[in-house]
Amino acid sequence: MGTEEEVSVEQAAAARRERLKALRAAQELLSAGDDDSGQADDNNKATDDDDDDNDNEDAEDFNLSMKFRNYVPHDKQLQEGKVTPPELPKFEDPVAAAPPQSEKKEDPFVNIAPKKPNWDLRRDVQKKLDKLERRTQKAMFTLMQQQEKEKLTAENEEGSRMED
Repeated sequence: MGTEEEVSVEQAAAARRERLKALRAAQELLSAGDDDSGQADDNNKATDDDDDDNDNEDAEDFNLSMKFRNYVPHDKQLQEGKVTPPELPKFEDPVAAAPPQSEKKEDPFVNIAPKKPNWDLRRDVQKKLDKLERRTQKAMFTLMQQQEKEKLTAENEEGSRMED
């Protein structure tokens, strides 16, 4: 059983190595589009195999390809590698863009009016008052109709008396 576990561990390690190689290859392809950064990586790999003379030349090439975003180097050769800061998109604040409303500055305590002492009673009785208002309107309408009918009948009777 020990050999099977060793074999599975070795297989897992081999699979991981393959994935890492594939990731490195993909990263090199992506970085090749940058300004000579891919060449600097290749030069560093070559220095392991070459002698000391090529080592110094590769180190100078590597230093030239350095990019400084937040640091200003003192060396004039390295200052060429300074990257200009990215320009931020302009953001317009809609609240700040609106002109301030010019309102008259009044004392807020002047406009405060106390509630009437019976405001809570009115609130509680409002439904009943509405119902009574509707009934009152209906009663007034029926009274008006009765008066109209009485007028018409009175006019008809006078008209018929005059004819006789």
